[in-house]
Amino acid sequence: MGLRDCLGDCWEDCKWALACLAAVVAVIIIAVMVAAYSFALQPSITVEDASLTRFALATTPATSLGYNLSLKLIVRNRNWATTMKNTEPLEAAYKFDGQQFERVQVADKGDKHGPRKTRVYHLNTGQESGYVSLGNAGVAAYKEQNKTGEFELEVAVTGEVRYTLQLKKNKLAGTCKLKLKLDSPATAAVVFEKVKCKLEKEKKDKE
Repeated sequence: MGLRDCLGDCWEDCKWALACLAAVVAVIIIAVMVAAYSFALQPSITVEDASLTRFALATTPATSLGYNLSLKLIVRNRNWATTMKNTEPLEAAYKFDGQQFERVQVADKGDKHGPRKTRVYHLNTGQESGYVSLGNAGVAAYKEQNKTGEFELEVAVTGEVRYTLQLKKNKLAGTCKLKLKLDSPATAAVVFEKVKCKLEKEKKDKE
């Protein structure tokens, strides 16, 4: 028996095994891709930096806040295959003692966020005198925190996204709790420690 005949017999014996192996690999790849597109992870949201240069409360003629706040907000799509698309604008509401005193748009409706990509948003907002409903308890909390110059603020991030190949829309709701000291040229630079925002369990609505 020649070498050609020997190789031919070997190929006849192995080709079915190789075909089965290829079929198994293909099934595994398809299963992995289906899983990747069917089960999407929520994004991670963090406040990498923040600066509060003004936070002044007035109680007459109405309760109002004058403030200047800067945030560096980081949003990361943790999915390795799926793109996020905003089906509603991504917004951030600023709160003190549970009461909202400002709301800003972070990203537009229709914006797309690719897989494994990180977006950086620089939010700079301020008001001379913006109305806020704090009540007696809120005013008392402000006066107490004003004694130390460190204020407890909350950034509530909300939005709605759809992931690649999914028909469902996914609500996003995250809370970032900040403790900020007033920063000014006359004082030493305030060191900010990164805050990881806590996201609520994902809520999904059908089309």
